[in-house]
Amino acid sequence: MAMLEVKNLSKSFGKLHVLKDISFNVEKGEVVAVIGPSGSGKSTMLRCINQLEKASGGTINVCGTDMITYNEKGRMIYANAKTLREIRLKTGLVFQNFNLFPHMSVLQNITEAPKVVLKMNRKVASEKAMELLKKMGLEMKADFFPSELSGGQQQRVSIARALALEPEILFFDEPTSALDPELTGEILKVIKHLAADGMTMVIVTHEMSFARDVADKVIFMEDGYIVEEGAPKQLFGESASDRVKQFLQRFNN
Repeated sequence: MAMLEVKNLSKSFGKLHVLKDISFNVEKGEVVAVIGPSGSGKSTMLRCINQLEKASGGTINVCGTDMITYNEKGRMIYANAKTLREIRLKTGLVFQNFNLFPHMSVLQNITEAPKVVLKMNRKVASEKAMELLKKMGLEMKADFFPSELSGGQQQRVSIARALALEPEILFFDEPTSALDPELTGEILKVIKHLAADGMTMVIVTHEMSFARDVADKVIFMEDGYIVEEGAPKQLFGESASDRVKQFLQRFNN
């Protein structure tokens, strides 16, 4: 079953065309890595899927529900507020710069959304948050504030916060770009565990070895287009695209 279907997605900011005819599917339990040079539209694509940006054209279907449809005149129509909220609850997004609430403890950062959005009982929300922190190896940091944590620890809290809403699909936007190499390993290890648990994920990353070793499918984007997509073995070893080969040359060497 396709958990995500994106067809002919486009996005423009005035005269700047950032996304051009993007189409791909993500199956249940699949890990998709999105790679490519900076400025190729990868983050904008995630923001459109997660309703942080409005698409200019195309369709997005999340877990069988249409986010965008068209009327008989061909005019693009977004789903109503109730449907968009239901879709939003099925997706989670982990940002590159953590985006934690600095005035809240680690535990409060994780329990706030379940209590407000899901109307979850405080005790249940706290128990669930502690389970997630244990999974992240951070159960001893529950009462700490974000400023008291390392970058890697803050990013693990961000992942726990996203998981607290029990999303069907988890999106990562360059989850290690703000971290030094030593801390990057912490986050990649967590994502590997999530993949082993069958979490459906779309990960925009510059970590090529991670994309090759963990992803079921790799998408290479450049200049707002998908240049190539396929199994890691195909892109990293047998790509038909000279541009993909050029991009990966340094890594493969």
